[in-house]
Amino acid sequence: MSKSTPGPLMRFLRGIWNSINFARRLVLNLAFLFIVAILLIVIFSGGVKLSDRNALVIAPQGQVVEQFSADPMERAMARAFGQTQPETQLRDLLRAIDAAATDARIERLVIRPDQMTGIGYATLQELSRAIAKFKKSGKQVVAYADGMDQKQYYLAALADEVYLHPDGAVIGEGIARYRAYFREGLQEKLGANVHLFRVGEFKSAMEPYILDGPSEESREADLFWMNDLWQRFLADIGSFRGIDPAELQAQIDDFATQVKSVGGDLAQLALRQKLVDGLMTQDQFRELMIERGVEDTDIQSFRQVALDDYLGFLDRDTLPIDTRPKVAVVVAQGEIADGDLPPGAVGGVSTSKLLREAREDEDVKAVVLRVDSPGGGVFPSEQIRREVELLRAVGKPVIASMGNVAASGGYWISMDADMIYAEPNTITGSIGIFGMFMTFPETLAKVGVRVDGVGTTRIAGAFDPTRALNPVVGEAIQEVINHGYRQFIGKVAAAREKSPEAIDEVARGRVWSGAQAEAFGLVDELGGLSDAITEAARRAGLAEDGYAVRYVEKTLSPFEQFVVNASRDAMVQGMASRLGLPARVLDAPALREARSTLRMLESRPEGGKPFKVVAYCFCEL
Repeated sequence: MSKSTPGPLMRFLRGIWNSINFARRLVLNLAFLFIVAILLIVIFSGGVKLSDRNALVIAPQGQVVEQFSADPMERAMARAFGQTQPETQLRDLLRAIDAAATDARIERLVIRPDQMTGIGYATLQELSRAIAKFKKSGKQVVAYADGMDQKQYYLAALADEVYLHPDGAVIGEGIARYRAYFREGLQEKLGANVHLFRVGEFKSAMEPYILDGPSEESREADLFWMNDLWQRFLADIGSFRGIDPAELQAQIDDFATQVKSVGGDLAQLALRQKLVDGLMTQDQFRELMIERGVEDTDIQSFRQVALDDYLGFLDRDTLPIDTRPKVAVVVAQGEIADGDLPPGAVGGVSTSKLLREAREDEDVKAVVLRVDSPGGGVFPSEQIRREVELLRAVGKPVIASMGNVAASGGYWISMDADMIYAEPNTITGSIGIFGMFMTFPETLAKVGVRVDGVGTTRIAGAFDPTRALNPVVGEAIQEVINHGYRQFIGKVAAAREKSPEAIDEVARGRVWSGAQAEAFGLVDELGGLSDAITEAARRAGLAEDGYAVRYVEKTLSPFEQFVVNASRDAMVQGMASRLGLPARVLDAPALREARSTLRMLESRPEGGKPFKVVAYCFCEL
């Protein structure tokens, strides 16, 4: 009996399936060949050596962060194909600048801030100290940009000379904090009922849901710490450029008149205001650097090494096994939430696990908890704080190092450290908690829906958002929030060796700058990450050169680590471009600020509660 011939539809579908299989095998084979090419280059090249008389080019791309949140494999592939990176690690910048200061192969530092999309004021202070130390080596620092906002300009102003494109601009505008307020839309337009429970008149995180604008307490508190940061910013720029800070303030306040005086030429305005030393195009800047250094005919520019390439050279020179005792650094960056979260967020389970790993590692003698977090859930914050307590219980010193923000839950996880360091421009405090519960019976009524029924107790169904909130339950929730606040200030009081009443005076949800917090006793010392590491080693009894620093992070697989390391090789990057393989489109978010209020509220309550108890501060700049 003969087999039947497939119909036209079946033949069409089979053809599509075969095409998909072919495409899949082709992509896998190309990826395999690319990896083989990398292996051959690494094995047979013998390693590319860094030539003498290089300029180290510091050109941060994307956000400057404490810890990468983008996928390591995607970053590695993007780097191999020369694509823009969404993030740059602060630790990489500091390590490169520190090493270059004593590296005879590096004769100057060139800063290009154009591709930096975001950075905190505390991070800028960290970089300021690193570049000041580099200058002490006698090496020159030069900056060039096509145009700069005020944070980019701060980085450029650290240089001995600052040059700007003739069609560029330097825009300074001050520090502001404006938020969207949803009360009318939620309550009047949609009919939602917002029930806010909080302690502290300055705990303003949820005001956008109940007001049409900031409360007077919020305005007062925000302007207090923001003015402190701004005056420090002006003082730093004035010191770098030899300009009176009051003159800088006046120039910004009189912006329109200043622009008219130069006929709208913003580059000439920057030159007149002494913000830059000269105006030149990129090719003119290249010629200047060639005159001062060495020409690299392969790239038709001055001899230079990029950050990632330089880190690759440094990694080759590092011993693969360091048997010295360790000071561990655990990074807590991002919002604090329940569970096992990836880098770029602080998980009650995942961050606790890293601290526990440091506690159980006999080679780790002290720990630095590096915090850059506006807070989040109370329950995961307490999980992390407990691990800090356990570290100290086994005799391992813990130093908290506050980055750009360590407020509310960020302060909660820091408070039990042996010592707290913060930058003067760190945003901290916001000691307070709140809870919010939204109900929608009126919203449903607008479309003719009513909810009714029966229950076996007075509070059965009380947490059903389609029903009006039972006042008795509201009182109970407020009491839970009151208890949480007493717990918060009680723990702070015990950690800071003060009375709860004294802590309450500087708490109540109020935000402070690092310098203000230090004056109020919420912070022990003003300083950066390196100061915290040094203090941790001292408390552990380690000699100045007798320890290594180890970041405790989620471990990459051997293959992932190989690809990450290999992608830093300049020859590998060159081979990738010559192979002409299509570059993978990265779908990483461009801005960390995209984490919104609504996203935080959508996460489920922690600790078995039917409502969310939060220690969070919407105070990031």
